[in-house]
Amino acid sequence: MKFTPTKTDYELSPYTGLTRDSWIEAAEYLLSGIFGNIKSIEDPVVMPRYETEVTYPSKDAPMWRYKAEIFEGLCRSFFISAPLIHINPDLVLNGINVRDYYKKQVLYAVTKGEKNYVLNYSDMKELDKSGNPCACFQQTVETAALVICLWLSKDEIWETYTKEEKDRIAAFLSDFAHSNTVPQNWRLFNMLDLAFLNMYGYEIDEDIMRDHAQNILNYYVGQGWYRDGQSFDYYSCWAFNMYTAIWNQWYGYEKEPYIAKKFEENSNELMKTYPLFFDRDGFTNMWGRSGIYRNAATSSFDGNLLMNNPAIDPGLARRICSGSLLQFLSRDDFLWEGVPTLGFYGPFVPLVQPYSCAESPMWLAKALLCLHLPADHPFWTSKENIGPWEDLKENETLVTTLDGPGLCMANHEANGITELRTGKMVKDKTDLHGIWNYGKLVYNTKFPWDSVNKDGVQSQQYVVTYLDEEHPVGITPNACFWHGEKDGVLYRRHFFEYETQTETHWRTAINIADFAVAYGIMRADKIRMFRRPIRITLGAFGFPDNGTEVIKKEKDGFKAVILKGHDHTGKEKQLAFTIMDGWDNIDLIHSKNTNPDSENSIILYADTKREKQYGYEPYFLISQVITKESLEDFADDDIFPVKAIEYTDPQKCGGYGPVTILLKNGDSKVIDFEGIEGNLQL
Repeated sequence: MKFTPTKTDYELSPYTGLTRDSWIEAAEYLLSGIFGNIKSIEDPVVMPRYETEVTYPSKDAPMWRYKAEIFEGLCRSFFISAPLIHINPDLVLNGINVRDYYKKQVLYAVTKGEKNYVLNYSDMKELDKSGNPCACFQQTVETAALVICLWLSKDEIWETYTKEEKDRIAAFLSDFAHSNTVPQNWRLFNMLDLAFLNMYGYEIDEDIMRDHAQNILNYYVGQGWYRDGQSFDYYSCWAFNMYTAIWNQWYGYEKEPYIAKKFEENSNELMKTYPLFFDRDGFTNMWGRSGIYRNAATSSFDGNLLMNNPAIDPGLARRICSGSLLQFLSRDDFLWEGVPTLGFYGPFVPLVQPYSCAESPMWLAKALLCLHLPADHPFWTSKENIGPWEDLKENETLVTTLDGPGLCMANHEANGITELRTGKMVKDKTDLHGIWNYGKLVYNTKFPWDSVNKDGVQSQQYVVTYLDEEHPVGITPNACFWHGEKDGVLYRRHFFEYETQTETHWRTAINIADFAVAYGIMRADKIRMFRRPIRITLGAFGFPDNGTEVIKKEKDGFKAVILKGHDHTGKEKQLAFTIMDGWDNIDLIHSKNTNPDSENSIILYADTKREKQYGYEPYFLISQVITKESLEDFADDDIFPVKAIEYTDPQKCGGYGPVTILLKNGDSKVIDFEGIEGNLQL
């Protein structure tokens, strides 16, 4: 059953209708589904499970993994309940008083001998036989959620514990806080544990705190973003820019003012451009390894509002937060047995990580932390607005490029969609899951990535196949180097089978150059090959196939295929894929269970071959994908926007020199890869 708010106000919230009361309804909707699976106050938050091949605990998992699932369920559902407990301490669901349930279960989790005891760090280290001196465990993650929720419900739960009970909880937390953690965003979990303990008068090692904090600060790359391990994704927003704000309030402003000031400056810097990552409806893009957390990506707005001097426009922040909330909760496939699915919309295994369990999607409740803001806070009282979208002219696209994290957003006025282009990505060549999450050419807020991988075709990716092999297999690019934007063109490079032990000149690569048009992205990419004969394909976005009209067109020597149909919710969808120079054919394949929106999908793809080992054949591959949520025909000039393509070389292959693309609307773009070799970034 999808969420339908009963309390709305379209004067205060002209775009979504949602108010603080609507958000309270949404939180109760989520928590009711969870409590529908809890039979008594003694039962842990262990939810029904339909996926057992990828997620934990596996059948051979160590005992601590089963304990981790119990703790994950407790703490992540507590994210939903803690603000509600403060608002309504007498809330009862499925016959259970919610406040009493969490008060009891928190004590069970930290108390040795109790059935629902989840093990402290020392217990797990003793059980660990890996020999890893830096071993760390999932429970560390959940301790941060626990202390945040105890803070949010301090009057109703924390302050009602006896001194002995508080000491018991504190000892459990201290064991994790002072022990090993993962050297990336996990440091923040230890920092919050330490800060909570310090806030309530427990002794901590301030050098450990300071070491973690300086490391977090030095992961910063600029423009509000932090490098999380190797990658950039929404962890920078739901971890770095949420937890640092809480840490500032609890500890940093008083104890480490220099670091706290930097965290606040970084948060305010993020707010300058972060709203542009969402589309006009407030939709969140399916990008990064933990898409099952969905609208948790909006939690950094709440984080900024926790800073002493926040920069975000509260009316814009609420509009995005509410739009993203409705993106997921208003769908009828969002819940399974009352619990958010392991997917982006419905169940979607290609998105799921082995560090996730059935309770992991409750992490999306970070978006609900805004409920801690009082009813008279500007976040709730300001009128919704759509910020920069209001200022865009007809068919204008606002392009914002961030060199620090290697991210580029295109906000299209024509269709209200936001497209994200990413860089600075390296994954193992066998890690298709990681490549899909980080290495697609474009991520689209209304056309989430499709995991199709057949017939040498993938969505929004080049695939190459070496035709001289006995059993040719399509190869996906596993590295993206960032160059940056020049004269309105974004430059990157994709490597196939990238590995450090092999010189890059012995790897096929494609120099990527693309730029925004009214409804999408046009690309003019250049092949760098060391080996032929070779087949090259390029897929468009996966298209939800719930009955699709397929239209083929040709004009000016170019070919296009247009798809018209509807997504799972019945919204109109349209996609047009145009191939220009360098390509031979455009075709489609049907796929099943590879699209996060619908069971069936269609992927349009371009196809070409290069035969001669050292032949001077066309190097440039020019194409375009445009989309909209309407069945109204695209204008011919949108589908076929190119007036002429001018090459430097007389053979018109693009082997050397600039290539100029003249558009029918009077614009032109010069594609020039000279110099890219001297500034490729990871």
